Amino acid sequence: MTDNTTRIDHVVLWVRDPIAAADFYEKAVGLEPMGVTEYAAGTVTFPSVRLNDETILDLAPHSLAERMRMVPGAAASAGHPVNHVCLSMPRHDFEALRSRLEERSVPVSDFSHDSSGARGPARRSFYFRDPDGNVFEARHYD
Repeated sequence: MTDNTTRIDHVVLWVRDPIAAADFYEKAVGLEPMGVTEYAAGTVTFPSVRLNDETILDLAPHSLAERMRMVPGAAASAGHPVNHVCLSMPRHDFEALRSRLEERSVPVSDFSHDSSGARGPARRSFYFRDPDGNVFEARHYD
């Protein structure tokens, strides 16, 4: 990738309990939490979890909606999850993610094969929900 390529920097997810959400993403999904201590102390408005060096998920509490004034109607998005976010990862990480989710009794879908994505057809993919109802797809291409 080159520095001038368009990438996803972050996705903001509405969550009921940002600390619990960060715990889920750390322990079940295997992502690094950021700002949880600061959020608990009231010094930041939400915590995040890191997907990779360039991308994070912000875990915004519904109470933050009243401050969403960047475009008309933005506050009305609170509680309305996106359709899904797709995580692309190496096969080993994909299998480890599914195992962690199953260990925690998080429902997962059956595998899909050769579904189309940003890098062409993925070998396998599956879906799961976080505790706030946000839907994720996990996939691997290798």
